[in-house]
Amino acid sequence: MPKTAAKSLAPRGRAGADRERGRRVLLVVTGGIAAYKTPELVRRLRETGLAVRCVLTRAGREFVAPLALAAVSEDKVYDDLFSLTIESEMGHIRLSREADLVVVAPATADILAKLAAGLAGDLASTLLLATDKPVLAAPAMNVRMWEHPATQANLATLRQRGVVFVGPEEGDMACGEWGMGRMAEPETIVEAVAAFLALKTTGPVGALAGTRALVTSGPTWEALDPVRYVANRSSGKQGHAIARALARAGARVTLVTGPVALADPPGIATVHVESAREMLEACERALPADVAVCAAAVADWRAANPARSKIKKTGRPLSLALAENPDILGTLARAGARRPRLVIGFAAETGDLVANARKKLAAKGCDWILANDVSADTGVFGGDVNTVEFVTRAGTESWPALSKDALAARLAARVADALGSGRSAKSRKRSRR
Repeated sequence: MPKTAAKSLAPRGRAGADRERGRRVLLVVTGGIAAYKTPELVRRLRETGLAVRCVLTRAGREFVAPLALAAVSEDKVYDDLFSLTIESEMGHIRLSREADLVVVAPATADILAKLAAGLAGDLASTLLLATDKPVLAAPAMNVRMWEHPATQANLATLRQRGVVFVGPEEGDMACGEWGMGRMAEPETIVEAVAAFLALKTTGPVGALAGTRALVTSGPTWEALDPVRYVANRSSGKQGHAIARALARAGARVTLVTGPVALADPPGIATVHVESAREMLEACERALPADVAVCAAAVADWRAANPARSKIKKTGRPLSLALAENPDILGTLARAGARRPRLVIGFAAETGDLVANARKKLAAKGCDWILANDVSADTGVFGGDVNTVEFVTRAGTESWPALSKDALAARLAARVADALGSGRSAKSRKRSRR
């Protein structure tokens, strides 16, 4: 066995000691063809200053050699739940908890099902059940497996429990099919890891501890009559992910959501509404707040005079008088003394993305806009991946395609930086007085 694979857990010189004192990722590599990308993933994670330990499943060994992972991680590769030698040095409970973050890549349909069901039949599933640390998973599987109701139910369960997902991506697969199911590229996973860990401080709470956040999510339904309504295709996935990310960072979050087929995020005060006017009222009740993120796709118009009974067919064209809905983002941005310190909006556009986002930024008076293309062929509404332009008064930044969870983590890190800078400036001002 090469020297790198047999190293003890003692620090390895000054660089090793520095790394031991830093952040650590536990990488679980399972049996998917995308496992061949994991040595590159480990290398890139270590370039950011993270220490990496690897756990390899029996199926994972068919796609990547343990020695390859040992070489790039400069640590042992763990693969046997019942190895007395490993248990004497590093019990699976200790292994699962001596990390800041557990990353599962590739996350096959099998390991996701085990994690959702709480099974513990091998080292990987046992440590995932035993860990008290956050879990980030990079799914990788055949498109039919990804779309199967069982997999989607497992994903919903795991999201509700706080598991963060990065990917999958759409493209060619090893099986010759095309579709959603490719594991996110190593650089995308590294970015998601960095965004997630940026939310944490050295203390027991997150970087947004002591702050209050307001998040809007989902569509609004505007009644035409007691049966029908005007709405849009928003799933609420992005808004709910943002609420979870802010809560993980320590913020006290109020989520105001329109009708969605999503579970309420645990530990978050969730207010359910239907119409835009109800959403505005709920937002105003949630003030004061330090940050407001308006991710809901609010209907621009409502029926001026909704019918009191079901509208019947008459054989003639139906005319509807529409009235503009209230401007929730603009109202929060111009709330005077009750204005949140940071007001963030989304611009869902089908053309001239940045230009329209800049117009919205100026018209609404908010601080940031995340602009995304919601054209029919993008799959943003209802999908799990989002690509945005991050627009501020200072300029525009193109963010790569990210899972909605990873995008939420990245945004929460930006919020923490912005509010942290504001607190520091206030502290300096008070000290000068």
